Amino acid sequence: MKKNKTYYTLYGLNNVLPVLMSNQCSNLKVDIVKGSKTGGNKNLIQILKEKKTFFSLIDKNIFRKKYLESRNYGIAISFNYDLVKKSIPNKFIKNNVCFLVLDQVKDPQNFGQIIRTAECSGIDGIIYSKHNSAPITNVVLQVSQGAFFNMPIYEVVNVKNEIKKMKNIGFWSIGIENSLNASNWFDIDYKEKTIIVFGSEGRGIREKVLEICDFKATIEMQGKINSLNVSASVSAILFERLRQLKRIN
Repeated sequence: MKKNKTYYTLYGLNNVLPVLMSNQCSNLKVDIVKGSKTGGNKNLIQILKEKKTFFSLIDKNIFRKKYLESRNYGIAISFNYDLVKKSIPNKFIKNNVCFLVLDQVKDPQNFGQIIRTAECSGIDGIIYSKHNSAPITNVVLQVSQGAFFNMPIYEVVNVKNEIKKMKNIGFWSIGIENSLNASNWFDIDYKEKTIIVFGSEGRGIREKVLEICDFKATIEMQGKINSLNVSASVSAILFERLRQLKRIN
């Protein structure tokens, strides 16, 4: 599988600093609005000089024309980064390893938020389908707020086959889906080696993927709307898993 070598551009200190501190990126270039609060950040300037990163102080109007999607961040960083990993590991040291599988999640905002939530909740990696899914873009990384540096991400051609492979090495698979036949989300045991599967924003998990899941879980709605945004569902499930892990420690 080819690695992703796209040249990315991100905005704002919360995204720029993780890139500068990662030591995993190449061809870094930084533009800062001249006279802005960000430009007067002594810590930032010191880091740029220590890292020997090329940076320019430019006029606000030039910055806005150059970066149409930058809003009012006042700083932009462009860089090369090999984001997508080559292959999913088949050996693991810890017993409660957990991977998140995204089956055709199409919204880049959701994808970015899921990366951030997965990193914060201690997930070991994200697997997503190459086809009919949101690709890794500036928007995805912008929303993730630097979490992508600490979250292994695997792009696969066939999600169903990858789940089967992982089940063969001892993983339990859990599909999160609105269903009358699904268990309550808090009744599922997430403490073992698990794969947690989430589907697309509109269709949910595809039937051929759902049918190989060992368990189905649902988050019961109390209001008139019958489903959560996929990134909100991910947050609920992953932090329930974390709660269960904390109870046994």
